[in-house]
Amino acid sequence: MTAFFLIATGVILIDQLTKQVAASYLREHGSITIIADWFKFTYTENTGIAFGVDPGSRIILIGGTALILAAILGYVLWSSNRSPLFLSAFSLIFGGGIGNLIDRIAYGSVIDFLHLDLYNGYILDRWVSLWPVFNLADSAITVGAVLLVVFYKQIFPQQ
Repeated sequence: MTAFFLIATGVILIDQLTKQVAASYLREHGSITIIADWFKFTYTENTGIAFGVDPGSRIILIGGTALILAAILGYVLWSSNRSPLFLSAFSLIFGGGIGNLIDRIAYGSVIDFLHLDLYNGYILDRWVSLWPVFNLADSAITVGAVLLVVFYKQIFPQQ
């Protein structure tokens, strides 16, 4: 269980640090190109959830997120599974969720700054940006979820 809390804490600390740096430097500059036509640091604030979907109420979003995170923590504590993959996957998801929850409570939105500029243009007469701006907490959640899917049989061998 120590590994779970160490990884989750590391994700939270790195996420919050990078968001503060992004807010300090990018808020004024807007966007800084790192790799031309591909990767930028772009400051945005997202009041919604994944891909900018807005559930409507900030209280419902915060409460729902807190309930999901409590369920994840309860599941990890209750489970007898202590495999490194199990703990790693759930600690990444938990840490990323806490990182974004901190932003929602403190600022009313989540700070995003990583921008994969894969495609911006028109598709069927509608302006489309192929990938939304995201942050390290989002990345941790995604990596944790991918670990659960790819290594499902190793993480949950009795299933």
